[in-house]
Amino acid sequence: MVDVEAQLTAVAREVVSEEIDGYPSRVQTLAQLLHTSVDTLWEVLTDPARIAVWFAPVTGDLRVGGRFQIEGNASGEVQECAPPAEGTAHLKITWEFGGLLSWVTVRLERVDPLTTRLEWEHIARTEAAPDPLWETYGPSATGIGWDQALLGLRLHLDAPDAPRPEDPLAWAAGAEGRRFARGSADAWALAHIADGGDPETARRTADAAYALYAGEHEGADTQTPAE
Repeated sequence: MVDVEAQLTAVAREVVSEEIDGYPSRVQTLAQLLHTSVDTLWEVLTDPARIAVWFAPVTGDLRVGGRFQIEGNASGEVQECAPPAEGTAHLKITWEFGGLLSWVTVRLERVDPLTTRLEWEHIARTEAAPDPLWETYGPSATGIGWDQALLGLRLHLDAPDAPRPEDPLAWAAGAEGRRFARGSADAWALAHIADGGDPETARRTADAAYALYAGEHEGADTQTPAE
Protein backbone atom coordinates (compact mmCIF):
# COMPACT_ATOMS: atom_id res chain seq x y z
CA MET A 1 0.00 0.00 0.00
CA VAL A 2 1.06 3.57 -0.72
CA ASP A 3 0.46 6.21 1.93
CA VAL A 4 -1.51 8.50 -0.36
CA GLU A 5 -2.39 11.13 2.23
CA ALA A 6 1.18 11.42 3.50
CA GLN A 7 2.53 12.15 0.02
CA LEU A 8 -0.23 14.60 -0.84
CA THR A 9 0.32 16.62 2.32
CA ALA A 10 4.13 16.53 1.95
CA VAL A 11 3.98 18.61 -1.25
CA ALA A 12 3.49 22.39 -1.34
CA ARG A 13 1.80 23.56 -4.55
CA GLU A 14 1.56 27.02 -6.06
CA VAL A 15 0.04 28.52 -9.19
CA VAL A 16 1.16 31.99 -10.26
CA SER A 17 0.05 34.00 -13.29
CA GLU A 18 2.77 36.43 -14.35
CA GLU A 19 4.62 37.89 -17.31
CA ILE A 20 7.90 36.12 -18.13
CA ASP A 21 10.20 37.41 -20.88
CA GLY A 22 7.35 39.57 -22.13
CA TYR A 23 4.82 36.72 -22.37
CA PRO A 24 1.81 36.14 -20.10
CA SER A 25 2.57 32.82 -18.43
CA ARG A 26 1.31 30.38 -15.84
CA VAL A 27 3.82 28.95 -13.37
CA GLN A 28 3.09 25.78 -11.42
CA THR A 29 5.47 24.88 -8.61
CA LEU A 30 5.71 21.80 -6.42
CA ALA A 31 8.11 21.61 -3.47
CA GLN A 32 8.92 18.73 -1.16
CA LEU A 33 11.53 17.77 1.43
CA LEU A 34 13.12 14.43 0.55
CA HIS A 35 15.20 12.29 2.87
CA THR A 36 18.33 12.03 0.79
CA SER A 37 21.45 14.01 -0.03
CA VAL A 38 21.67 16.52 -2.86
CA ASP A 39 24.24 14.31 -4.62
CA THR A 40 22.00 11.22 -4.47
CA LEU A 41 18.92 13.09 -5.60
CA TRP A 42 20.84 14.64 -8.49
CA GLU A 43 21.89 11.16 -9.66
CA VAL A 44 18.29 9.93 -9.46
CA LEU A 45 17.12 12.89 -11.55
CA THR A 46 19.84 12.73 -14.22
CA ASP A 47 20.86 9.07 -14.63
CA PRO A 48 18.75 7.49 -17.42
CA ALA A 49 18.81 4.09 -15.70
CA ARG A 50 17.31 5.57 -12.54
CA ILE A 51 14.87 7.87 -14.36
CA ALA A 52 13.47 4.76 -16.05
CA VAL A 53 12.64 3.26 -12.64
CA TRP A 54 10.72 6.14 -11.06
CA PHE A 55 9.38 7.91 -14.18
CA ALA A 56 9.84 6.41 -17.65
CA PRO A 57 12.61 5.29 -20.02
CA VAL A 58 14.49 8.22 -21.55
CA THR A 59 16.86 8.29 -24.51
CA GLY A 60 19.06 10.95 -26.02
CA ASP A 61 21.85 13.27 -24.96
CA LEU A 62 21.34 14.55 -21.42
CA ARG A 63 23.93 17.32 -21.70
CA VAL A 64 23.39 21.04 -22.24
CA GLY A 65 22.20 21.48 -25.81
CA GLY A 66 21.32 17.80 -26.13
CA ARG A 67 17.87 16.51 -26.94
CA PHE A 68 15.99 13.75 -25.15
CA GLN A 69 12.84 11.68 -25.61
CA ILE A 70 10.78 10.25 -22.78
CA GLU A 71 9.09 7.04 -23.85
CA GLY A 72 5.41 7.67 -24.52
CA ASN A 73 5.68 11.24 -23.28
CA ALA A 74 7.48 14.51 -23.93
CA SER A 75 10.69 15.33 -25.75
CA GLY A 76 12.87 18.36 -25.16
CA GLU A 77 16.26 20.01 -24.91
CA VAL A 78 18.56 20.35 -21.92
CA GLN A 79 19.05 24.10 -21.51
CA GLU A 80 20.85 24.30 -18.16
CA CYS A 81 22.59 21.68 -16.04
CA ALA A 82 24.34 22.71 -12.82
CA PRO A 83 25.53 19.66 -10.83
CA PRO A 84 25.72 19.82 -7.02
CA ALA A 85 28.00 22.55 -5.68
CA GLU A 86 27.86 24.13 -2.24
CA GLY A 87 24.59 22.38 -1.44
CA THR A 88 22.59 23.35 -4.51
CA ALA A 89 21.95 22.08 -8.03
CA HIS A 90 19.50 22.76 -10.83
CA LEU A 91 18.38 21.44 -14.18
CA LYS A 92 16.31 23.26 -16.84
CA ILE A 93 14.74 21.56 -19.85
CA THR A 94 12.16 22.32 -22.49
CA TRP A 95 9.02 20.19 -22.27
CA GLU A 96 7.59 19.56 -25.74
CA PHE A 97 4.34 17.62 -25.78
CA GLY A 98 1.35 17.57 -28.10
CA GLY A 99 2.78 20.38 -30.20
CA LEU A 100 3.08 22.66 -27.16
CA LEU A 101 6.29 24.09 -25.71
CA SER A 102 6.83 24.73 -22.01
CA TRP A 103 9.76 24.72 -19.57
CA VAL A 104 10.60 22.62 -16.51
CA THR A 105 13.21 23.63 -13.96
CA VAL A 106 14.18 21.40 -11.04
CA ARG A 107 16.09 22.99 -8.16
CA LEU A 108 17.76 21.19 -5.27
CA GLU A 109 18.84 22.75 -1.99
CA ARG A 110 20.50 21.03 0.95
CA VAL A 111 18.61 21.36 4.23
CA ASP A 112 21.00 19.07 6.11
CA PRO A 113 23.30 16.23 4.97
CA LEU A 114 20.38 13.80 4.63
CA THR A 115 17.55 16.15 3.67
CA THR A 116 17.10 17.98 0.36
CA ARG A 117 14.43 20.44 -0.68
CA LEU A 118 13.25 19.77 -4.21
CA GLU A 119 11.43 22.47 -6.17
CA TRP A 120 9.79 21.47 -9.43
CA GLU A 121 8.69 24.41 -11.60
CA HIS A 122 6.67 24.18 -14.81
CA ILE A 123 6.24 27.35 -16.90
CA ALA A 124 3.77 27.50 -19.78
CA ARG A 125 3.00 30.59 -21.78
CA THR A 126 -0.71 31.33 -21.78
CA GLU A 127 -0.71 31.03 -25.56
CA ALA A 128 0.63 27.46 -25.19
CA ALA A 129 -2.27 26.51 -22.93
CA PRO A 130 -5.24 28.02 -24.78
CA ASP A 131 -8.05 29.38 -22.65
CA PRO A 132 -10.53 26.61 -23.61
CA LEU A 133 -8.03 24.00 -22.34
CA TRP A 134 -7.32 25.95 -19.16
CA GLU A 135 -11.01 26.65 -18.60
CA THR A 136 -11.79 22.95 -18.96
CA TYR A 137 -9.02 21.37 -16.88
CA GLY A 138 -7.17 24.18 -15.06
CA PRO A 139 -3.80 23.52 -13.40
CA SER A 140 -4.75 19.95 -12.47
CA ALA A 141 -4.27 18.90 -16.11
CA THR A 142 -0.50 18.90 -15.61
CA GLY A 143 -0.46 19.13 -11.82
CA ILE A 144 -1.82 15.63 -11.21
CA GLY A 145 0.85 14.20 -13.50
CA TRP A 146 3.63 16.03 -11.70
CA ASP A 147 2.25 14.82 -8.37
CA GLN A 148 2.35 11.27 -9.69
CA ALA A 149 5.97 11.80 -10.77
CA LEU A 150 6.97 13.05 -7.32
CA LEU A 151 5.26 10.05 -5.74
CA GLY A 152 7.27 7.71 -7.97
CA LEU A 153 10.44 9.62 -7.11
CA ARG A 154 9.81 9.41 -3.38
CA LEU A 155 9.01 5.69 -3.51
CA HIS A 156 12.18 5.07 -5.49
CA LEU A 157 14.25 6.96 -2.93
CA ASP A 158 12.62 5.19 0.00
CA ALA A 159 12.80 1.67 -1.46
CA PRO A 160 12.93 -0.99 -0.22
CA ASP A 161 11.34 0.40 2.93
CA ALA A 162 8.29 1.84 1.12
CA PRO A 163 6.09 -0.37 -1.08
CA ARG A 164 6.11 0.47 -4.78
CA PRO A 165 3.40 -0.48 -7.29
CA GLU A 166 4.64 -3.11 -9.71
CA ASP A 167 2.58 -1.55 -12.53
CA PRO A 168 2.21 2.24 -12.11
CA LEU A 169 -0.51 2.50 -14.78
CA ALA A 170 -2.57 -0.25 -13.15
CA TRP A 171 -2.04 1.41 -9.77
CA ALA A 172 -3.17 4.79 -11.11
CA ALA A 173 -6.36 3.19 -12.44
CA GLY A 174 -7.07 1.40 -9.16
CA ALA A 175 -8.80 2.69 -6.04
CA GLU A 176 -5.59 3.91 -4.41
CA GLY A 177 -4.38 5.70 -7.53
CA ARG A 178 -7.75 7.31 -8.10
CA ARG A 179 -7.79 8.54 -4.51
CA PHE A 180 -4.36 10.06 -5.09
CA ALA A 181 -5.52 11.81 -8.29
CA ARG A 182 -8.61 13.11 -6.50
CA GLY A 183 -6.53 14.54 -3.66
CA SER A 184 -4.07 16.10 -6.09
CA ALA A 185 -6.87 17.70 -8.12
CA ASP A 186 -8.40 19.18 -4.96
CA ALA A 187 -5.02 20.55 -3.87
CA TRP A 188 -4.48 22.18 -7.26
CA ALA A 189 -7.95 23.71 -7.05
CA LEU A 190 -6.91 25.41 -3.82
CA ALA A 191 -3.71 26.68 -5.48
CA HIS A 192 -5.79 27.95 -8.40
CA ILE A 193 -8.07 29.86 -6.03
CA ALA A 194 -5.06 31.31 -4.20
CA ASP A 195 -3.88 32.71 -7.56
CA GLY A 196 -7.16 34.58 -7.89
CA GLY A 197 -9.12 31.90 -9.74
CA ASP A 198 -12.87 31.77 -9.34
CA PRO A 199 -13.63 29.08 -6.70
CA GLU A 200 -16.47 27.50 -8.67
CA THR A 201 -14.33 27.37 -11.82
CA ALA A 202 -11.35 25.96 -9.89
CA ARG A 203 -13.45 23.13 -8.46
CA ARG A 204 -15.14 22.39 -11.79
CA THR A 205 -11.84 22.18 -13.67
CA ALA A 206 -10.33 20.01 -10.92
CA ASP A 207 -13.29 17.62 -11.26
CA ALA A 208 -12.80 17.48 -15.03
CA ALA A 209 -9.05 16.82 -14.74
CA TYR A 210 -9.63 14.12 -12.13
CA ALA A 211 -12.17 12.45 -14.42
CA LEU A 212 -9.60 12.55 -17.24
CA TYR A 213 -6.93 10.84 -15.15
CA ALA A 214 -9.42 8.39 -13.66
CA GLY A 215 -10.67 7.41 -17.11
CA GLU A 216 -14.17 8.69 -16.39
CA HIS A 217 -14.16 11.39 -19.09
CA GLU A 218 -16.17 10.25 -22.11
CA GLY A 219 -13.84 9.74 -25.06
CA ALA A 220 -10.84 10.89 -23.03
CA ASP A 221 -7.27 10.08 -24.04
CA THR A 222 -5.75 8.95 -20.76
CA GLN A 223 -2.24 10.03 -21.74
CA THR A 224 -1.68 13.41 -20.12
CA PRO A 225 1.13 15.99 -20.39
CA ALA A 226 2.97 14.92 -17.26
CA GLU A 227 1.90 11.30 -17.00
